Parts: sequence; structure tokens; C-alpha cells
Amino acid sequence: MIVLKSILFNQFPELIFGFSTKVWNNEIPPYYFNLSLSVGDDEEIVKKNREQFFNFLELGLDKIVFQKQIHSDIVKYVDKPGFSGEGDSLITDKPNIGLAVSVGDCTPIFIYDKLNKVISAVHSGWRSTQKQILKKTLQKLKDDFNSQPENIYAYIGPSITQKNYEVGNEVAELFDPKYSMPVGEKFLLNVQKVNYDMLIKFGIPSTHIQVSNLCTYESKNMLHSYRRDGAKSGRSYGVLAFKSKL
Repeated sequence: MIVLKSILFNQFPELIFGFSTKVWNNEIPPYYFNLSLSVGDDEEIVKKNREQFFNFLELGLDKIVFQKQIHSDIVKYVDKPGFSGEGDSLITDKPNIGLAVSVGDCTPIFIYDKLNKVISAVHSGWRSTQKQILKKTLQKLKDDFNSQPENIYAYIGPSITQKNYEVGNEVAELFDPKYSMPVGEKFLLNVQKVNYDMLIKFGIPSTHIQVSNLCTYESKNMLHSYRRDGAKSGRSYGVLAFKSKL
């Protein structure tokens, strides 16, 4: 089995973090291991997959917060596990609650305020990025928990990279031109970089930020990609929790 970790978060023993891949047990390629109930997969298989993944992280399915991701700028504070409704960003200061983000190409960002012991998990595709959901999450952390940039650590997880993310002009024009590269009548958009720059602009030190070098589109045998596989694509899950207020 392969579960991705973060070097950045590994330095904090109080944190639990994992990012699922398509590779599980001793399957024969092509791997699948889907964790989403919204892609037409067998519900019982998905539930079993979720149980295996979250148990592997020593969290358990009953300790996870799920949301219906709708490419919004909705940021929610949660204090108990279960379904939290519609939204694309979760925040908690409660231990042993895993904040889950479903990923098929969109950029996931996981945040930890080491001083105030607050975590967040953000799902930021181009729509949510254009709506600045990450900036709004950081502002809520500052307003509600007095989170200061020097105490924040952020991991930008696997997502589709610029060279594989082709969009039309109607999308590219929503962003500063420095984030897109023209290719014929289309553009290649760097959603990862837009989010990275939001972290920097907020004042978070670059040494507190890790950006995954894995592209969901290119990692065919490891990661799900909606852009690559369409309706046949499953979803990975990234989950962040902290064990206790050390």
C-alpha cells in the first residue's frame, strides 16, 4: 500500500496526516482504490475502502468530517465528525477529528497553526481559487483563533500541474496573466501557484510551505485524475487531524 505523507507535517508528532493513492493491498494494475461515493462506484466497496484508509491512519471512519464539495468559497468551523453539508474548507481546533478533502485534480491545501492548535483542509479548484477560498480560510483563522502567519504551516497536496491543465480564455482571464501560458487558442493555468502566492502574501514564510511535486494527471498508476479519466475517475482523500493539544 502507498499512503502519501508530508515532510512538513512529519515534524509535528501531534499531527495525523495521510493522502490516499490508487495503490492498496497487493492488487494488480490498473489500481483503483476509490474513496468517493459520488462517481458511481459500488457504495459498499467505497465504504470498505474508507474504513481501511482511515483505520490505517488510526483515526477510524467515525472520526472523519466529510463535506459536499461544490467549488465554493464556503469556509466552515466544525467541532464534531460526520457530514458537514456543502462547502470547500473545514476548520477545527478539536483533537481526533479528521478533516477530509476529496481530490481528483483540484488543489488541496492543508493548514496547521502550531501555536493555537488549529487545523484546516481546503479544496481549491479554479473556481474556488478565483473566489479566494484559501485567503478567506486564512482570514477566518486569524479572526477567530488569532492565527499569525509565523505560526502557520501549509502543505499543498497533489493536484494537476500547469502543463496539463488546459482552460479556455473565459477561465484564464479571471486570473492575473502571470498564472497562465497561451497554447494556441487555449491557456495552461497554474492553480497551484495562485494558491501558493496567497499563502506568501498572507505572510507565511516559504520555509513553512511544502508543495507536492506529484501531478494527478501524470501519476496514472498512483493518483486519480478527472481530467485524464473522466467519468471513470475515482477520488483520493487527504485528511489532517491532530491527536491532542500538546
